[in-house]
Amino acid sequence: MPAIPLFAKTFNANATQVGFIISSFAFARFGSGLISGKFVDAIGERLTLGVGLFMVSISSLLCGFAHSYWQLLAFRAAGGLGSSMFSVSASALLMRSVNDAGRAQAQSIYNSGFLIGGVIGPAFGGVLSAISLRAPFFVYAITLLAASVTSFLYLHEKRLGRSIKNDQQSADRVLLRDAVRLYPYRIALIVTFLSSWILFGLRSSILPLFATSKLNISTSLLGFGFTFAAIAQGSLLVFAGKLIDIRGRKFGLLVGSTLVSAGMAFLILATHQWSYFVLMILLGFGGAFMGTAPVSVVGDLFGGRGGRVIALYQMAGDAGMIICPVVVGYLVDRFSYRVAFEVSAVLFLYVIFLALRLPETRKEMRDDFS
Repeated sequence: MPAIPLFAKTFNANATQVGFIISSFAFARFGSGLISGKFVDAIGERLTLGVGLFMVSISSLLCGFAHSYWQLLAFRAAGGLGSSMFSVSASALLMRSVNDAGRAQAQSIYNSGFLIGGVIGPAFGGVLSAISLRAPFFVYAITLLAASVTSFLYLHEKRLGRSIKNDQQSADRVLLRDAVRLYPYRIALIVTFLSSWILFGLRSSILPLFATSKLNISTSLLGFGFTFAAIAQGSLLVFAGKLIDIRGRKFGLLVGSTLVSAGMAFLILATHQWSYFVLMILLGFGGAFMGTAPVSVVGDLFGGRGGRVIALYQMAGDAGMIICPVVVGYLVDRFSYRVAFEVSAVLFLYVIFLALRLPETRKEMRDDFS
């Protein structure tokens, strides 16, 4: 991540062009979500996972060899399809491999892997960038290739100890049109959209600008805030998953949405530097629940059956990350930071309302729903 904008600058790219490099990956990932879901249905999770990782590996390698801005843009965007393929297939495989009693805990451990990578990876990439701005792309290509080989070799049916072969007949698969008729699934789509709006879109776009310009926080302290949020989320992830499995998905959504709403309240009222650290910790705690409970609802409902159903869920989260920076950026330019925060907070309050209306989906505690 640290190398991408710096590398783009070597091709005399302006700020807008650098933004396109960052956004191209997300747009490609979003646009190919349903295609990836179709691959999962057609060839199974393991092949889709391995091929997707391999595609991102090749994309990263080509980025390292890029000799113009347009080459870098094209190669980076091409990796979005591979990213969509491996994320959708991994989620589908996890949902089918774990039963309701341990689904949230398994999802929490899975999320922990991304969190650890998200904290360590940029630091490692920053060190490599000091050697060469091309070096991070080559190292990332190698690690992704290793992940691809691992998925091909170690996710084989025989190595898993029990068969979870994706041998469902097409008639057994959940169709997208049938899935969206289920009220809990529609709730999960809205919740993941709004959660991504706050936890990824707002937090990574205007929050750093607000903290540095209005709270006079230095760039080093700004980084500490994100580190504290990651530590808070990581320390609670496994416990949150266990609690969601024991108390139910509805309980997890209520706890998570309350914590995130409290963080947004601190943000709206923030006038001192300590407010920034409190809200980041609250968002970290809330993220531990919000990253686990909604996807557990989807797993309870479908158990990994129907790749496009899972793809649409992930696309809802991607949409929140894509739309939020544009909307809140406009609100800041047109009105103020506070207005942008207030609008976002009001939107997120809808998550609490939805959590209260959510029927319990865990099998042992399941409510009737339609």
